[in-house]
Amino acid sequence: MNAHHAFEHLRSQEIPALNLTLEEYEHSKTGAKHYHLSADNPENVFMVALRTVPEDSTGVAHILEHTALCGSEKYPVRDPFFMMIRRSLNTFMNAFTSSDWTAYPFASQNRKDFDNLLQVYLDAVFFSRLDELDFAQEGHRVEFEEADNPNSKLVFKGVVFNEMKGAMSSISSQLWQTLSKYLFPTTTYHYNSGGDPEDIPDLSYEQLLAFYKTHYHPSNAMFLTYGDIDAKDHQQKFETLALLRFERLDEEIAVADEQRFSEPQRVIEHYPSDDADGDNKSHMIMGWLLGNSTKLQDLLEAQLLSNVLLDNSSSPLMQVLETTQLGSAPSPLCGMEDSNRELVFCCGIEGAARDAVDDFEALILDTLERIAKHGVEHERLESVLHQLEFHQREIGGDGYPYGLQIIMAALGPATHRGDPVAALNIEPVLEELRQKIADPEYIKQLTRKLLLENTHRLTLVMHPDPELSKLRNDSEASRLAEMKAKMSDQERQAVVELANQLQARQERVDDADILPKVELSDVPAGIKVHSYTESAIGHHTTPLTFFPQGTNGIVYQQLVVPMPAFSEKQLQLLPLFTSFISELGLGDMDYLQTQALQAAHCGSLGAYSAVRPLPGSEQDQRGFIVLSGKALSRKNGELSELIMRTFNEVRFDESSRIRELIAQMSARREQSITGNGHSLAMSAACSGMSPVAQVSYMSSGLQGIRWLKEINKDCDIDALQAELLAMHKMLLAQTRQLLLVAEQDQFTACLSGLEKSLDLLPAPGQDNSSLQLNAIREQRRLAWQTNTQVNFCAKAYPTVSTDHEDAAALTVLGGFLRNGYLHRAIREQGGAYGGGASHDSANANFRFYSYRDPRLTETMDDFDQSIHWLLDTKHDWQAVEEAILGVVSSLDKPGSPAGEAKQQFHSSLSGRTPEQREQFRRRVLNVTANDLKRVGERWLGDTNAASVAVVSNSEILTEQKPWLDQHGLNLEVL
Repeated sequence: MNAHHAFEHLRSQEIPALNLTLEEYEHSKTGAKHYHLSADNPENVFMVALRTVPEDSTGVAHILEHTALCGSEKYPVRDPFFMMIRRSLNTFMNAFTSSDWTAYPFASQNRKDFDNLLQVYLDAVFFSRLDELDFAQEGHRVEFEEADNPNSKLVFKGVVFNEMKGAMSSISSQLWQTLSKYLFPTTTYHYNSGGDPEDIPDLSYEQLLAFYKTHYHPSNAMFLTYGDIDAKDHQQKFETLALLRFERLDEEIAVADEQRFSEPQRVIEHYPSDDADGDNKSHMIMGWLLGNSTKLQDLLEAQLLSNVLLDNSSSPLMQVLETTQLGSAPSPLCGMEDSNRELVFCCGIEGAARDAVDDFEALILDTLERIAKHGVEHERLESVLHQLEFHQREIGGDGYPYGLQIIMAALGPATHRGDPVAALNIEPVLEELRQKIADPEYIKQLTRKLLLENTHRLTLVMHPDPELSKLRNDSEASRLAEMKAKMSDQERQAVVELANQLQARQERVDDADILPKVELSDVPAGIKVHSYTESAIGHHTTPLTFFPQGTNGIVYQQLVVPMPAFSEKQLQLLPLFTSFISELGLGDMDYLQTQALQAAHCGSLGAYSAVRPLPGSEQDQRGFIVLSGKALSRKNGELSELIMRTFNEVRFDESSRIRELIAQMSARREQSITGNGHSLAMSAACSGMSPVAQVSYMSSGLQGIRWLKEINKDCDIDALQAELLAMHKMLLAQTRQLLLVAEQDQFTACLSGLEKSLDLLPAPGQDNSSLQLNAIREQRRLAWQTNTQVNFCAKAYPTVSTDHEDAAALTVLGGFLRNGYLHRAIREQGGAYGGGASHDSANANFRFYSYRDPRLTETMDDFDQSIHWLLDTKHDWQAVEEAILGVVSSLDKPGSPAGEAKQQFHSSLSGRTPEQREQFRRRVLNVTANDLKRVGERWLGDTNAASVAVVSNSEILTEQKPWLDQHGLNLEVL
């Protein structure tokens, strides 16, 4: 290989299943590793990762990740990371802190943009300034509640401090952190790498600097790249921009193996809960420490066993967890965690009685003993290998860029000095496993070796404690009061001066021109449009749309049906209906048989509803119900048959199964609030803006979560089943169309399978009227009370739909307000993890929001002040251009080959044709500063017209009751 002279080429390995070649290099002077994934893909990805191994829960690695991005040697501006987001056409920019590594990745389709970002990232990581004021802003500090009044209360502030308060509000985060604390008593995983809010204030600035000096060094770094840029080109920049200034560091940072238990352990802890009914709310988990994640054989054997036990509802352990009367649902911590040095397998239940732990342990161990004695069907083992093969082959990219997904899979082995090639090229080991499972004793022995005879086992019980949240708040208040009492007048004045210095720094306008940028002239000419063909097939001449795409041997099929004219009650049931369709039995098969059939033939199969306003008016809409599946191309016929049978034969008479599914959905939806609170707050604020927004709030928003919680407690199962059957009957009467995405040479085989399977369906009925919702345009003012340590705020204004000439300017305005005002006011000064604004052209509203926010009323004031700033300040073109670039980057963001085809198809169904989307994009590119002021004044000028929603806890909402009453917010309790 043609490597840069500063690097030594170690090996190259072609991985056909991923259509790439992995090249491994080492920097001769520092020992830094470079893994290059050479692929014919113009979306190039870069990551530099450092092994970071904290020895406490102060969050040093996490706070360092934030602070490193606040200015560097070459770019001494206050916020180069967020400034570059605005000056870039990136398809991804972020930074992550895991339990034992910190990573800085980005992706771009534009070579100039890629090189710009590379310069900024390398300088930020290896030559960060680490200003003490940035540490105070991003990490933690104390301020007086009234910043310039030393007689007011002392409070903790800091972006990471508040981020982790929000993160640790999640029960799943608390479960995992507590499990790790006891399962890993001596290694870094014992600690909360993100930082425990109780420990974060203990971190000193000097400790941060010391951690940076040892951990952020090329000898401890891994460079990972993906795409069509040559490795040598990357290495030339790595060398000139960073590596030539370093010598090898002798210290090797690594995680040691955990000391093993001599016998299983049991631990009882508590979690905060505002629920007055604490009965049957305990969580119970069993966790095992398994083998080393860098040994591919250990990894895939553990993955095989985990999937055999838990992959779907027909899997033996998952079936027990779902059907046991000991709990209401399986724990969110079911499965295998393979990102640490050593693997963890865990399973459990939630909604258990406090005294159920002995029965719970017996249930799990008896189930495992039965498998170790009797084994499982060979077909189930084949299904698990089929799933592993499918997920190895599928090209992703609809969330993270595809190249980044592959890099993330390689990062764990690279971190622990294992073999990334082996981790990516799993086909040889899959073949070896396929031979091993032919022996009926293999899975029995594996169950006994990895689990039953493994003494490094922990049973964790977490009981709800309605007083714990108050105790923690009181403890924090006492700590702050004690700190204040011990302060001299000079120390109090120093706190005031720090707040003033930080505010002055935050309000300083840096020279952004020292940062590289792209301009509108670098923007591609138009949107990407994929070719397709249309035909009509089968006895009922069902329309078929085919997109030929490079899908790496995978077939994607969808059956698309206009949504029937469901009643309001039926619309509320819609999330249950679509979820149940692929989770219940078919015909004479029960749900266990159906789940097993899906696992044997599909990568996935499910249903969802899609209701979208039309571009011309938020009051008009089209709705569809979609059955969607994907499979390896050799299974296309089985996939087609399963989709049609699922549509036609789903049975709603499995009462116990329906109750289990409702309990699982209710638990997951409630647990999602703290991670998705800003979206839920915006949904509540916008719920009166359009019929679709109202349905969304009613079915999947906070109102829908509360309704689901209520029917989980008290469900008339017979009435529910009757309503679901009625909805299914209405669905069967609708006309249908098909979407197929596959490689061109698979079309004939797929067509044959589709035509054959369509014979399984009855003809559409005569009464097939489609959904038409009643118009709505109302103001909403809501305060939602739930379990959270932080707030989520939203404010929304009625605006215009996509086709209106002002929609493009309002879309640009969201980014403009975030970049110019809201980021500084809400995140930097207010301490929230995030905040901003956006325009929802579909539902014709403009939304302000904050995320994991320690403030409430002050943030609402910031929303209003941003509008005054817009209207009263003279703005330069560069700020407008940056906001336009952000919108265009979002519009042009690539997806997977299948994802792009599906998005184009479904956009056209709701009137968003390529021509319409191109027109909107042109309008975005033509937005001016005057346009922003004009639409701001026209649509955001009357604060009395705004809708408001906040999500908070009972203590804060009680404290803020005068404000809530003054602004007319109605209290809703989840």
